[in-house]
Amino acid sequence: MDNVALLQQVVDETTKVVDNVTPDQLGNATPCTDWTVRDILNHITGGATMFAISAEQGAVPDDVLATLIGGDNIGADPQGAWAVAAARAMAAFEAPGVLDKIVKLPFGEMPAGVALNIAVFDVLTHAADIARATGQTLDETDLVETALTMGRQMIGPELRQPGIFDDEQPAGADAAPVDRLLAFAGRRV
Repeated sequence: MDNVALLQQVVDETTKVVDNVTPDQLGNATPCTDWTVRDILNHITGGATMFAISAEQGAVPDDVLATLIGGDNIGADPQGAWAVAAARAMAAFEAPGVLDKIVKLPFGEMPAGVALNIAVFDVLTHAADIARATGQTLDETDLVETALTMGRQMIGPELRQPGIFDDEQPAGADAAPVDRLLAFAGRRV
């Protein structure tokens, strides 16, 4: 499977989780300890828009980036906002030749294909955060395993810093794939 198709699977799985979040769950704590469910929804929606703009234009203008990082990306309709942002990101990554472009993200310049791989890991990890915080599960074990493998290949010490990825946490040898994914992303499981 190509990585654009993989991202579509991640978007589909994340959408299932997002669509089942109720308004009273937006304030729930998540395994990503600094963020509530609403904060994560805001982050993945802003992130999807950021990835889309970087794939479309090569970089996100600083003023737009500041709004995506610090602004309200979901308003009163988290599900609708996520759907629009995710669709834009998918369309951007599906454009011919885009994966070979160099894009600039807040954490560096890279081929758009690498940015797509980061999106796969980040979005699915946050889908797991939301699922855990709202009593849902991620049932796509193979997808979780693939995202974890990609994360292990991409996330080095330079990305292990506050605000990006915390240090990997222990997970038992018999831990479920989603627990290993969360632990790798710095969550205590």
